[in-house]
Amino acid sequence: MLRRRTVTTGCALAISVITLMAAPASADRVSAAATGSATQPAPTMLDAMSRDLGITREQAESRLLNEARFMGVETSARERLGDSFAGSWLSGPTSGTLTVATTDASAASSVTGTGVQVKVVAHSLATLEAAKKALDDASAQAPVSVPVWYTDTRTNSVVVQSSQPAEAESFIAASGVDKGLVRVELSSEQPQTFYDLRGGDAYYINNSARCSIGFSVRRGTTPGFVSAGHCGRAGNSTTGFNRVAQGTFQGSSFPGNDYSWVAVNSNWTPRPWVRGSSGNVTVSGSSVAGVGSSICRSGSTTGWHCGTVQQLNTSVRYSQGTVSGVTRTNVCAEPGDSGGSYISGSQAQGMTSGGSGNCSTGGTTFFQPVNEALSVYGLTLVTG
Repeated sequence: MLRRRTVTTGCALAISVITLMAAPASADRVSAAATGSATQPAPTMLDAMSRDLGITREQAESRLLNEARFMGVETSARERLGDSFAGSWLSGPTSGTLTVATTDASAASSVTGTGVQVKVVAHSLATLEAAKKALDDASAQAPVSVPVWYTDTRTNSVVVQSSQPAEAESFIAASGVDKGLVRVELSSEQPQTFYDLRGGDAYYINNSARCSIGFSVRRGTTPGFVSAGHCGRAGNSTTGFNRVAQGTFQGSSFPGNDYSWVAVNSNWTPRPWVRGSSGNVTVSGSSVAGVGSSICRSGSTTGWHCGTVQQLNTSVRYSQGTVSGVTRTNVCAEPGDSGGSYISGSQAQGMTSGGSGNCSTGGTTFFQPVNEALSVYGLTLVTG
């Protein structure tokens, strides 16, 4: 069930009757959810705002109403003030105050409205943004100790965060920006991009073939995931669903078995999740489901499908050789689903190996039990 990027079936890796027939579809992790009206916020949004902002649900509702109202006020103020506009910001638990900054004291009276305040400052927003752009243009010279800089309308300055102020000052000087516009702020932050490892999501091997993540694991302090053995060999590199560098195969067994494990870099965080039909399914263990048990599979080509366990300890002969000890199911799968998660309830079961048929007409599939891979490689399953 490995899927290749090329559409030439002659060079596809055919491990079963399910062979490659198309190029992989693009993976889009961003859901296209519509934004609700400020007067009818989603209950889940209100709950999250209340929890994370430390306000009541009523305050959250008022906050959204005020923020929607002030959008128009800010746009109008920006137009009226023109080149003297110096930014704006909201304050208060319900965003009940909008402060508009300007460099022109005589224009302050042109900005009015309920909850609106005007502050006269030294530098226009255009001046601050030009200073920040100068830093952007010199970003290649920024040391590791200077990870963040931004325009701060509240302080009417450009802020440069750094754990080493002297190095920040050198960076500022090298950019040619007016030092009077910049404020260095001591910070130990070291931002990095974050991506989640989740069962059923796509990953790419050597920027070519596509398979699916089985389950998140750890070997000591090293994070990673298990997948199918036929997806890659030790030393092969992987990129994630988003084509960002991800990791390297540490071990692989196929045929005979069909399991592998990939160690990932620090940008990827192993999560105890399998992608379900409408959300994540949390993995809590790996107890083996018996014959007749319901079981579901997640893969990057066909998503979430369910069926039942037909037989344990099955041997299946592919063109590359025989794989023993797999579990036979009536869950469908297609190319690219290889390595993807089989789960029963909250219990991890195994990784998609191969099979026959497809998800239009149905089929038979086999999965490699996860516990064998965990034992062989000394891995610990990441659970919720």
